[in-house]
Amino acid sequence: MRAEYREEPCRSALNRVRGMPFDWSLNPYMGCAHRCTFCYVRAFEARADRPSGDRYGASIRVKTNVAEVLRRELARPSWRNEAVAIGAATDPYQPAEGRYRLTRACEEAFAEAANPFSLITRGPLIVRDVDVLAEASRRADVSVTFSVPTLDEEIWRRTEPGTAPPRQRLRALSRLVEAGIDARVGMAPILPGLSDRPELLADVVREARAAGATGIWANLLYLRAGTREHFLAALERDWPELLGEYEQLYRRGAYLPRQTSDPVRERVRGLARSHGVGDRRRLRLEPPAAAEQLELVMR
Repeated sequence: MRAEYREEPCRSALNRVRGMPFDWSLNPYMGCAHRCTFCYVRAFEARADRPSGDRYGASIRVKTNVAEVLRRELARPSWRNEAVAIGAATDPYQPAEGRYRLTRACEEAFAEAANPFSLITRGPLIVRDVDVLAEASRRADVSVTFSVPTLDEEIWRRTEPGTAPPRQRLRALSRLVEAGIDARVGMAPILPGLSDRPELLADVVREARAAGATGIWANLLYLRAGTREHFLAALERDWPELLGEYEQLYRRGAYLPRQTSDPVRERVRGLARSHGVGDRRRLRLEPPAAAEQLELVMR
């Protein structure tokens, strides 16, 4: 499915967020071409009466002036230099970023203002911007999380159809860490009965450690109305034997019961400890050329 790109200016760049680990977010794009079956943003789209099923990701809004608006907002006397999460409702390094470079422009604005920010992505294109991220990291707290819920080829292909292979993401993480950037792995969402198998969890933690990840965390699948219907339909198509189990697990709401989720999180924490996952960056003054980095990661 080819995506349509709608170039539209925005009135504001920074969004106040409630009920999340961060207070502010920024999304250079709205919509995502990755089309992950489990994407929680589908639920928000359904509530807004926008496509959340098979058509989600077919239309991407490109906020053409987002970096200019961001600079104005960061310069306001009332702005308190608070941390901002980039990509809470979209992947800032989805394919559109290769053309529009809006995420890079926003990172430049944050660097100029010495404003802290974090970013989560499945896109190895991020290595193109290692120079900006390294400079921003020297001026404020900056962290990047690569979403790598599994390395299993079949699970990845069926649940994340528009994304780069997980090992490409880990190669990108390695390049960022080499440049002195705080780059972590988020194992999310882990899927019950699929990617929660002990050997698959161990694979991700072991490879994250080998890539130099500065940290690792895990979350299990969250199924809210809007996401739930699409994910269960995909599950029935690809793993029909698990449909009844999921309907039982999520019968009381969007979250798994703690007796199911807590042991998985604890297993990941134990694996991280046993593999010695931690911040081992060697800070570099001059990061490698971005073009060379991108070529290596995309091989």
